[in-house]
Amino acid sequence: MNYFSSNFKLGILGGGQLGKMLLYNTRKFDIYTSVLDASNEAPCKIACDEFHLGDLMDYDAVYNFGKQVDVLTIEIENVNIKALEALENEGVKVYPASKTLRTIQNKATQKLFYIDNHLPTAPFSRFAYTSEIKEAISHGGLTMPFVWKCAQFGYDGTGVKIVKTIDDLEGLPNVECIAENLVPFKNELAVIVARNASGNVKTYPVVEMEFHPEANQVEYVICPARIPEAVAKKAEEVALKTSEAYNHVGLLAVEMFQTQNDDILINEVAPRPHNSGHQTIEASYTSQFEQHIRAILNLPLGRTDSKVGGVMVNLVGAEGYSGDVVYENIETIMNMDGVTPHIYGKKQTRPFRKMGHVTIVNEDLAEARKIAEAVKKTIKVISK
Repeated sequence: MNYFSSNFKLGILGGGQLGKMLLYNTRKFDIYTSVLDASNEAPCKIACDEFHLGDLMDYDAVYNFGKQVDVLTIEIENVNIKALEALENEGVKVYPASKTLRTIQNKATQKLFYIDNHLPTAPFSRFAYTSEIKEAISHGGLTMPFVWKCAQFGYDGTGVKIVKTIDDLEGLPNVECIAENLVPFKNELAVIVARNASGNVKTYPVVEMEFHPEANQVEYVICPARIPEAVAKKAEEVALKTSEAYNHVGLLAVEMFQTQNDDILINEVAPRPHNSGHQTIEASYTSQFEQHIRAILNLPLGRTDSKVGGVMVNLVGAEGYSGDVVYENIETIMNMDGVTPHIYGKKQTRPFRKMGHVTIVNEDLAEARKIAEAVKKTIKVISK
């Protein structure tokens, strides 16, 4: 198949920042792209060849869009699965496959998948409604503390809450959910696995994620993770086994906990480019975004090792600010060594909204982490 400078058409469901960063690479390769998103302000709009407005959860919107492309991929999991199944039956190549997405979309079925495939994960209970949890606690079937997660449509810290007392359940939506044992962990790690349709597989180095305590969002991604070699090897093995079980095509980001006794437990996965791989744009031989394109088009996979140590800082909207965005002190951070800001193109900021990220590269990882701290303290995402 000739993908380059041809009439081949790649469709992307979702027009957010992940899509925009995929488009850096389709531009580089001159691959024709068509994007579907519900917002006219979507970051992808400026970079794709065709932009279509439509709701990703709407059957007709997704089906009609998919009929016009040769290969269909996603940059967000919340899409209409039935439409993808219909498209697959009619010969459209959909990566990741609808089957993979159906399992991953729902956190309860995702957790059951790990149990069925003998993959290590924290023990959990499944509930049809949040209201059933109180009953389970009063009957002794569930003990606090635990992590409440809504089964569907949670992302970036929404739909997740640590429940230490009964009062913490107040105000949570009454939806299908899971209550997961609270794991006392040393580190949160992630491994991105790339797999093309021929079954060739490559992994990126293990990264370590530092989280914001309130927002439950990643603040720093550190590559390589500052962990013993044996633990890194174990994390990589778990990620590869998970990838094999899903038999996915494209990228699979596997987020994991490193427990106090250095066991590895799967937290959750994302079958697409992921926040834990943004540093690959500057730090790796092949960025995660280029690798995703290579994988879904069944091209040879690129080198996954790092050229240099990298730390990624998320740029999120400052608390107390909503409206037209202003990046305060951006020139100051650009004056620092090895610092590259990526601005996603969202015109409106609000508290904790992901607006961009900054990559810091340095031969010395400790130095990169220090500069990242300075970046975090200096740049502010505020409004006019």
